[in-house]
Amino acid sequence: MPYPVFWTMLTLRHTALLTAVLLLSGTLFAQQSATTPNAPAPAAQAAAQAPLPSPQPTGPTAVFDTSMGRMVCRLFSKEAPNAVANFIGLATGTKDWIDPKTHQPMHGKPLYNGTIFHRVIPGFMIQGGDPLGTGEGDPGYTFNDEIDPSLNFDVAGRLAMANSGPNTNGSQFFVTVAATPWLNQHYTIFGQCDDSSVWVAKSITDVDRDPNNNRPTEPVVLEKVTIVPVGQPLPPAAPAPSTPAPQS
Repeated sequence: MPYPVFWTMLTLRHTALLTAVLLLSGTLFAQQSATTPNAPAPAAQAAAQAPLPSPQPTGPTAVFDTSMGRMVCRLFSKEAPNAVANFIGLATGTKDWIDPKTHQPMHGKPLYNGTIFHRVIPGFMIQGGDPLGTGEGDPGYTFNDEIDPSLNFDVAGRLAMANSGPNTNGSQFFVTVAATPWLNQHYTIFGQCDDSSVWVAKSITDVDRDPNNNRPTEPVVLEKVTIVPVGQPLPPAAPAPSTPAPQS
């Protein structure tokens, strides 16, 4: 067989062999990239990723009367007992706190009444509970997170503690207006607001606000927080402001 023909056949064979090796290597690389080491079997992995049944709140009800409407949220007393007790104490004035404006101890004075929602973000949440109204205020103390593995931000209307890092809860809270799964297992959820409350919260997120800090340009006031024991009726809602009759 002439050398050029033999060389051509050998080159073709080597090329085919090299191509087969490259294809096989590429397949193996793709398989290794898609499968992490020690990954569980598909059935076990699916079972591990299946969400736990979300508990229902069984504690008292917090009624938020705001300048834009009422929000009603049932509290998770079993899942977040410390956060619930703290919120109730601050809302009713039965828990002492330090006024960040005067640095004086407050005894028998509800913290939340008359505060504002200082940060509102459409599609995300409204945040309040700061005595200063700037996002930097607190009640003069912090307490630890209470993260329940079965309680996540998988629905709108979650009432949760805002903080500046793990275990730095104080008085600030937020209410979500949509599912926010990136917050899962990072913030203490201590209440669930009903559908009409989510609508009020969404309305608050739609107000004009400063794009630099998401603060409403016109204050949205949390006029009063009322804690309603289990089995008791809600307080009557404040009457809507009357509209003057048009001049004839």
